Amino acid sequence: MTTVSSTGSSTSTDTATSAAAKSNTLNYNDFLKLMIAQMQNQDPLNPTDSTQYMSQIAQFSSVEQSINTNSKLDQLLVNSNISQASTMIGLTLKAPDGTTGTIQSVRIDSSGSTAILTTGKEVPIGAGVTIGYKA
Repeated sequence: MTTVSSTGSSTSTDTATSAAAKSNTLNYNDFLKLMIAQMQNQDPLNPTDSTQYMSQIAQFSSVEQSINTNSKLDQLLVNSNISQASTMIGLTLKAPDGTTGTIQSVRIDSSGSTAILTTGKEVPIGAGVTIGYKA
């Protein structure tokens, strides 16, 4: 059975990155609060056109759907990486530095995939790495 886990350092980095991203973006509730504040503070003798509000809501909805789509695509990519990683177990790996061995497990984290050989050595899977059946 293959288990895929992330390293502690990348998890804290991912958490910090996502927290920073969330603090710099508006969610739907923030948008509604801003819109209500704008309506409350507008000049009653010169009100803003209601079509502008509808346009803003439509634009925000479009952005929200794009964010949701990106999230789903990210999850699909992770699932694809896990599926590909599971097919590498038991195959032979040869790295550009001459390291060779049988893949025992594969770890997937934010920096990419890392093969863990039966010897315990960890080899990043990237350009120049060859994976195949034993000769």
